[in-house]
Amino acid sequence: MALSNIYRMLQRPFYHGVYEYPEESGHWYTGKHKPIITKELFDKVQEQLNRDQIVRENREFAFTKMITCGLCGSGVTAQEKYKKQKNGNVHRYIYYGCTWAKDLNCKCGYLREDALIESLINLIDKIDLNELGLKNKFHDEVMRYNRFQRNVLKRPGNEKSESDIDLRVYAKYILKEGSMVEKRELLSCLRSRLIFKDKALTLEKAENIDSRTA
Repeated sequence: MALSNIYRMLQRPFYHGVYEYPEESGHWYTGKHKPIITKELFDKVQEQLNRDQIVRENREFAFTKMITCGLCGSGVTAQEKYKKQKNGNVHRYIYYGCTWAKDLNCKCGYLREDALIESLINLIDKIDLNELGLKNKFHDEVMRYNRFQRNVLKRPGNEKSESDIDLRVYAKYILKEGSMVEKRELLSCLRSRLIFKDKALTLEKAENIDSRTA
């Protein structure tokens, strides 16, 4: 369940026995259903939400659903954390960890996104280039670069061939500077699974993890 959905649930008075119909009409009714929380608890939750000034929004993260927990075989999800410094600046961090879908007591731990990206970059050097599955996309990028040099900058002599650029360097660039879509496309090309265990990433053939978690 997305975090934004949880925030919306926490704001629904239906759970303490009342509802508004139509919505935003100001007409409130008492339901025939049995409340599952008290009005007092609901009010305390609203105070907490307002005090913390929580921003409710749908968030997507680059590497969710792309990594498997190496301890229990669940997926890996992400969450945001904000840290306020003494000077008033607020820093945003993204942490990845087990979803606990298969084991509520999984002790997999968490890994910050910047450390996760560095782990992925290190793995690029160990991957067979054929497994990256980037050749077609790489070809398109080189062609786009050459069109830009030729048609926009009027520098045909600066055009590149695919042999001039290292495919591994290009993959690392995507992981560091690419968009969320580009990062997901890159990882989706891998034939091996990414395994998160002991706060580190490794590659494992899909058939190996399937037999281990069956």
